[in-house]
Amino acid sequence: MAAYVIAQVDVTDPEAYVAYSSKTVEIAAQFGGKFLAKGGPAEQIEGAGRARNVIVEFPDVASAKAFYNAPEYQAILPIALAHSQRELVIVEGV
Repeated sequence: MAAYVIAQVDVTDPEAYVAYSSKTVEIAAQFGGKFLAKGGPAEQIEGAGRARNVIVEFPDVASAKAFYNAPEYQAILPIALAHSQRELVIVEGV
């Protein structure tokens, strides 16, 4: 069953953040990940929200977790954490 990594992000340093965001598509693809949304225009309907929304589809929860825990992703994660405020969840599809 498909699973989704969903992130809501406020980037605090766009120039530094690109060192992270430019590598995520390639890393996710190694685990069957496909970006469905990556920071495009959004209209906040409820709640506070964040400026940037990301949705990545994976074949299953195990693949989504493998992506997040992969050494390649963990190596760039500190860049994202230092230059953004964000929430990230893995959601199993229906």
